[in-house]
Amino acid sequence: MASVGLRHIHKSYGALQVVHDVSLSVDDGEFIALVGPSGCGKSTLLRMIAGLEDITGGEIMIGGTVVNAMTPRERNIAMVFQSYALYPHMTVGENMGFNLKLAGVSKPEIAVRVGEAARMLALEDLLERKPAQLSGGQRQRVAMGRAIVRDPAVFLFDEPLSNLDAKLRVQMRTEIKALHQKVATTSIYVTHDQIEAMTLADRIVVLNAGRIEQVGTPMQLYKTPANLFVAGFIGSPAMNLFEGTVDGEGDSPVVRLAEGAAIAISTQRKVRRGQSVKVGLRPEHLSARGNGISGRTLLVEPTGAQTHVLFEFAGQQMTAVVDGDHPARHGTEFQAGIDHNLVYVFDRESGERL
Repeated sequence: MASVGLRHIHKSYGALQVVHDVSLSVDDGEFIALVGPSGCGKSTLLRMIAGLEDITGGEIMIGGTVVNAMTPRERNIAMVFQSYALYPHMTVGENMGFNLKLAGVSKPEIAVRVGEAARMLALEDLLERKPAQLSGGQRQRVAMGRAIVRDPAVFLFDEPLSNLDAKLRVQMRTEIKALHQKVATTSIYVTHDQIEAMTLADRIVVLNAGRIEQVGTPMQLYKTPANLFVAGFIGSPAMNLFEGTVDGEGDSPVVRLAEGAAIAISTQRKVRRGQSVKVGLRPEHLSARGNGISGRTLLVEPTGAQTHVLFEFAGQQMTAVVDGDHPARHGTEFQAGIDHNLVYVFDRESGERL
């Protein structure tokens, strides 16, 4: 196991700069997720840590050693790709042990390591099968087994579950988390799925346009987003956002929205009268009891334990998450209560949370 350090990392392709001055410390044994929209630089950053991409500037350290000039093999990392990258003509056991064979490890030692990884990943009955005889989830477990047998200092995951269907993704998330709890190897995991990141990671790094927007635990990012980008990216369904102007100060601040609507905000928000802001309301914070706001119901989406209700408010659409047995119906008036302490306020110009 080893810590990972990034110091002022830059990456450019000619005149195009795709990673801007990224610095990050990953503790020994920590599970970090890199999240962000397509093109934000998360996979490029992972590939630079792996040694598959050259860096334009800065330093990468693994276990306290600068590895900029080292090959991927010398860095003692193992990478799990989205595509599995299994050899079709080899059995599961041969695929898992192939890198060890290349490294000159003895056959008895390879058998021991492959057997241990197979038990860990419930692959013992599949060792003689070829990849074509496996399901997508089984192939991904083999790819992880191939990484485990190398006993690397760092695991790197590049969107490993994106090729799986929804049910398998949930199952594999559970298996990856259980695996990390068993081996406690430093892991860096790239995903565009913020639910995946929140369920797996000790800390999440939110990237946007090659820059770090915020680093924190899943609940820190959910409860105290640093800015509008993080607030809109973390949470599902996404936060409702409305533009408005602060009216009132001291004990009774409110934000005036379109069409005469107003939302009370906490006295703890650092706002001033006349300030242009955006207010944020998480769908799950809208209570089905109370009459803080109301509007015509546009869409009702039952999901079982919960129901998502889309309704009109202040000239735009708002989403609420309520109990599954809520009697909301299309075309009727929907009412929701608001706790002003759970209303987020962001400066409209800078996007920073107030």
